[in-house]
Parts: sequence; structure tokens; C-alpha cells
Amino acid sequence: MNTKFTVHTKETVPENSIAFLQGAEKSFGFVPNLIGIMAESPALTKGYLSIAQIFDETSFSPTERQVITLTASRYNECHYCMAAHSVIAEMQRVPQDVVDAIRNDDPIADVKLEALRKFTTQVVDKRGWVSNEDIQAFINAGYTKQQILEVILGISFKTLSNYVNHITDTPVDAAFANKVWTSPVSK
Repeated sequence: MNTKFTVHTKETVPENSIAFLQGAEKSFGFVPNLIGIMAESPALTKGYLSIAQIFDETSFSPTERQVITLTASRYNECHYCMAAHSVIAEMQRVPQDVVDAIRNDDPIADVKLEALRKFTTQVVDKRGWVSNEDIQAFINAGYTKQQILEVILGISFKTLSNYVNHITDTPVDAAFANKVWTSPVSK
């Protein structure tokens, strides 16, 4: 059985999700398919958008936030988030070599950003059960205990969208189509 999810528009959206679609359109100039699908559940949509806003308030720079979101999305093999965050990273002037390294699962040349990529991967891979050595390596790279917790926030933010995209097979928006990514595992 194939359960098809609706990419809601302003005409089809549940009443409690109208404001979320309007906000997304105001922010992005269009309603991303992810938000259109999430709108089926006003609570999920509100949670996702709230966590996104809170993650933007962390001590991480825009580049560091994109390293976290792209790394978690790559690990989770999320085709939609890899495309979307590759475009967002470009808009936020994240160096292309950083984005390419994450997309290709290669080390990042910048030592500190590589430590962030590596730690994010370890947290996701070990489901939070990172070793003291993993933590110390992250701190030795110039990060803080606060940022250890903020990595978890970023991973949580992306896990919500990654899992929604896996279950609903969210179609990639035209705005992100030039950054489509296919998992080497699923090739």
C-alpha cells in the first residue's frame, strides 16, 4: 500500500496551519513542499518552525549551522534536506568547498569546521552515546560545552524534517532542484 501525502496549498491546508503557510511564503517567497506536507499536522509544523527559529539563535555562525544541518541530513540520507540546505548554504555564503565536502562525505579542509562535522556525525551515529574522547576532541577544536548541547538541538531540528521527508517522499522544490543529491547508499 502506498500512502500519498498532500503537499498542501493555501486552498487545501487545514485551518490551523494557514498561518504557517503564509509565514513560509513571506520568508521564502514560496511555500516549500516540506512545509506544505508538514501542514497536515499543525503541531508538527509549529514545532519544526519553532525549533528552526531557536536553532538560528544558537552561538553557531550561519556556516556552522549549515555544517550541522547538512551533516545530519547526509547521515540520514535525506534527499530533500540535502538539496534545500545546499541552496540555503549558498545563500548564506557558506564556502562551496565546505558544502561539497559534506555532500561527498569528505573531510572539510577547515580544521574547526571538520571537527564540527565529525562531532555531529558521531552524535547521530552513536545516538548521543559519544565518548569522552569525542567530546574532548570537539572542545579541543575550540568549541564549548554549550555548543555540544546546541549540536543536539540542530540534529533534533533536522531529524524532524529528515524523517518527514523519508515517510512522505517530499518532492524537491524547483528552487532547490539544481542541488539535488542522491545518497551513494541508495544508488
